[in-house]
Amino acid sequence: MLGFIIRVIITLSVLFFNIYLFYTGFWGWGISLIFVLALLILSFFRNENMILALNQMRVGNQDKAKKYINRISRPDLMPKKQHAYVLFLKAMLNAQELGFAKSEQLLRKALSIGLRTAQDNALAKMHLAGVCAQTGRKNEATALLSEAKKLDKNGVMKEQISMMQKQLSMAASKNQMRMVMMNKGRQKTPKMR
Repeated sequence: MLGFIIRVIITLSVLFFNIYLFYTGFWGWGISLIFVLALLILSFFRNENMILALNQMRVGNQDKAKKYINRISRPDLMPKKQHAYVLFLKAMLNAQELGFAKSEQLLRKALSIGLRTAQDNALAKMHLAGVCAQTGRKNEATALLSEAKKLDKNGVMKEQISMMQKQLSMAASKNQMRMVMMNKGRQKTPKMR
């Protein structure tokens, strides 16, 4: 919040100084300062930590991307689409620290807010299907994978989706896992003579 207040103060001071330059007749400096003012105004709509995290993910450095995305403490104050992407990135990068329940909650919230591209929606649904498969909800995972397959129009994630579908077909359902756990405790005792 302090960074936002400082950014507002700097932007307003640059705006008033720019108006002063145009008023006094220094048109060249005033036009040059318009570009600085445009960058400052752009910083209100794009969070610098999210830009750095996306850049680190593009490079392939997951640890730095996680560090930058975890710096964002109040994503609900951001614009709607950025809020969705922050939740999406937090769920993907911090899945093991957060656990399945919190990761699933963040992914569902990001999908309900709305991600910008169909490819991002497909990736989020694929990750959500993975979480559902890990928690034993095979039918929901299968439905999410079919939705992800429909959204992946370019076929970028075709291999990952088919691999997850094969794993789901081999995995035991929640009822089968429960039956195994119940029967595991019941072992036959030898007859006493």
